[in-house]
Amino acid sequence: MMDDFLTVIALIISLNAVICLYRAAVGPTTQDRVLGVNIVGTKALVVVVLVTFIQTESFFLDVALVYALLLFVVTVAVSRYLEAEGWKEVA
Repeated sequence: MMDDFLTVIALIISLNAVICLYRAAVGPTTQDRVLGVNIVGTKALVVVVLVTFIQTESFFLDVALVYALLLFVVTVAVSRYLEAEGWKEVA
């Protein structure tokens, strides 16, 4: 019963991530794209944690932790790079 509920929630979050991926692809600004990619990564992280509870496998939490750290570092690095470059818009 609880596994079915968590599976439905994971699917809803995945569909929401597709909507955010559209925002990351379309823009209109570079900030929107960076934020969209960050949101998609965060939603993927939540889905990995939900899969951990569904499958009752604790090693997925290790993967989620590493993914969260990598997501944070990449977001900060891209933001700093774009800040140094002046947030030029891509046509």
